Amino acid sequence: MDAEELLKKYAAEERNFQNQNLRAVNLKAANLIGIDLRSSDLTGAELNEANLSKAFLQSTNLTRASLAGANLNGLQDSSGLILTWADVNGADFSKANMRNANLSNANLNNANLSGANLNSGNLSNANLNNANLSGANLSSANLSKANLENIDLSGAELTSANLTQTSLSAANFVRANLKSANLSGSDLVGCDLSQADLSGVILQNANCRLAKMQRVNLSQNNLSNINLAEADLCAANLTGVNLKKACLQGANLEKADLQQANLMEANLNGANLRKADLTGANIYGASFEDADLTGAIMPDGELYKPIASVEQIGKQSASLEKVISMTRRVIRTDQAPAPVGPYNQAIAASGQLLFVAGQIPIDPRLGDVLYTDDVAKQTEQVLAHIEAILTAAGATFENVVKTTVFLADMNDFAAMNAVYAKYFPEATAPARACVQVSRLPKDVLVEIDCIAVINS
Repeated sequence: MDAEELLKKYAAEERNFQNQNLRAVNLKAANLIGIDLRSSDLTGAELNEANLSKAFLQSTNLTRASLAGANLNGLQDSSGLILTWADVNGADFSKANMRNANLSNANLNNANLSGANLNSGNLSNANLNNANLSGANLSSANLSKANLENIDLSGAELTSANLTQTSLSAANFVRANLKSANLSGSDLVGCDLSQADLSGVILQNANCRLAKMQRVNLSQNNLSNINLAEADLCAANLTGVNLKKACLQGANLEKADLQQANLMEANLNGANLRKADLTGANIYGASFEDADLTGAIMPDGELYKPIASVEQIGKQSASLEKVISMTRRVIRTDQAPAPVGPYNQAIAASGQLLFVAGQIPIDPRLGDVLYTDDVAKQTEQVLAHIEAILTAAGATFENVVKTTVFLADMNDFAAMNAVYAKYFPEATAPARACVQVSRLPKDVLVEIDCIAVINS
């Protein structure tokens, strides 16, 4: 059947054109409202600006067809519609029923698919730049490697959708349902996921830099290696999330729930963690340089407080954890850096001698070096650690009988010694050795160890 015959019959109010061979037919700008083209073959057809609203296109083949600017608003049952490699730029598919449709590699730039039913549809490799999919049903749809930049998916249904390696930069997902969707390897730079349902979503290796994810629920998800640099995760639920080696540099995590989260080797430099809850989180190897932890609850369940300030020296409270062996007592406290090798903070030998391991100026909670260029402040920090360990062992500076000071530069001796003297008055000062070494752990400026005798 050619275009002339079809249009003549349509004008005579015939609507049934099922199972017809209409390959390469030219129906440009034709008015075909309500036409029934089920199972017809329109491969390569010319339908630019045609009006096919309320048409029946179930299993219709429109491969490589041109439908730019066409009106397909309110398509009736059009499940199984084939639009592979079709050009539907700017077409109107609003409220269309296209369940199980195949739109792989189609050009859907600027298309209106708001409210459309694309349940289980195949849109892999499709170009949907600036398309409107707000309120669309894309449950279980395949959108892998599709281009969805600047797309509006607000309120869309994307449960269990496949969005792997998809380009979604600046996309709008506000209040969208992405439950159990797969977004691994996708580009989500600058997209808005505020209030979206992300429970069970897969975001491994996704690029979420600058993404807006306020108040989202990502609890128990695996987000290892994800890029969330400068992302907004204010008040997000990240309980039990795996963020190992994740990049959260400059991210906003204010009031976020990070209880039991895995932050091993994560980059949190410059992040905003004000009032965040890190109770039970694993932060081994994580970097917190210039991070704001004001009011944050730390992994030990206590509020974060900057330590080793002049006002706080001697005021740190120490928790005592004792491990008893046959001939000695292991001294441990969370108020000094935890050992990172085969050693303990201190040993009370035979219940009398206390051997304190070398202490360096790092934050015991975050593992970061403090006051990188100030040997005086570093010395204060080191002595604060030693004081915490002595307290945990039931001792004070008065019990110290021997110290060893290691300096990276002997020219720093005077500055170090001025601080040291505050803790050890000359009359009762312990024996001391002071040496210059070629390098200290983490390139700090000073390290001190000591031996104390605990009173009976």
